[in-house]
Amino acid sequence: MAEAKRKGEDLPEDVGSDDCLASYTYIYSPDLLKDQVAFITGGGSGIGLRMAEIFMRHGCDTVIASRNLDKLKEAAKKLSAALGRRCLPLCMDVRQPETINAAVDETLREFGHVDILINNAAGNFLCPASALSFNAFKTVMEIDTMGTFNTSKVVYEKWFKDHGGNIVNISATLSYRGQALQVHAGSAKAANDAMTKHLAVEWGPSGVRVNAVAPGPISGTEGFRRLGGARAEGAQSFQSIPLQRAGNKTEMAHCALFLASRASSYMTGAILVADGGAWLTSANDVSMLLGIASSKSAKL
Repeated sequence: MAEAKRKGEDLPEDVGSDDCLASYTYIYSPDLLKDQVAFITGGGSGIGLRMAEIFMRHGCDTVIASRNLDKLKEAAKKLSAALGRRCLPLCMDVRQPETINAAVDETLREFGHVDILINNAAGNFLCPASALSFNAFKTVMEIDTMGTFNTSKVVYEKWFKDHGGNIVNISATLSYRGQALQVHAGSAKAANDAMTKHLAVEWGPSGVRVNAVAPGPISGTEGFRRLGGARAEGAQSFQSIPLQRAGNKTEMAHCALFLASRASSYMTGAILVADGGAWLTSANDVSMLLGIASSKSAKL
């Protein structure tokens, strides 16, 4: 893994925890998102939190929204203190449109506008389809797919319809070949990819661009832990991935930054795959995944 890093470009700084980066090297102009406002669902930890940080480093104020207000307040305090930009924590459930309405109204009261929506809230776990309960499948679809539609529709109706804006959906490559133990999340993300294209077509005339990022295994995230990434890292060092490593949160934040900014001004309806080539080559090892799923179930 270290050799692969030496052969490639320098990797952006990252930390495994949800702390802010100790140092940062700009790839884009520091004022790329100057005076804009980004609304990020699931922004209290993981990729969503790092996106908030990178956006704020580029002149953007942020709203981070999820169900856990205490976690959001802690994250917002940390971000604002480190970066000198405003970060507003708002309690919201993407499955409940009335809570989204209230959160977007509060955003507009506080900032006067919203320019970027990042649909990052999601739920996932490993489970064979035969063992997946009806309610579990429904819950993932409600969070990942309905949540993305609900939030996009509210932000569009309240602001984007008349002022334009950028939507970035956080997707996955699970449905590209039918990933084992992932029928729930794969189905939800496949629907989101289709939604990305449909909304890009319908909302383009209003000046709204809609794109998506499809991450691969990203270290330092809850998804990495839940989906067996840490185990694969220790056992195989990601030898089946062309780039020979996991991605990191800063890399995913840079992908979202690109799609949310004028750097991608003529892109809409696109799915940006950022997985080191993993979906092209990684083994769909059902027996290994079943072992991981069983070990996790035993701990619950």
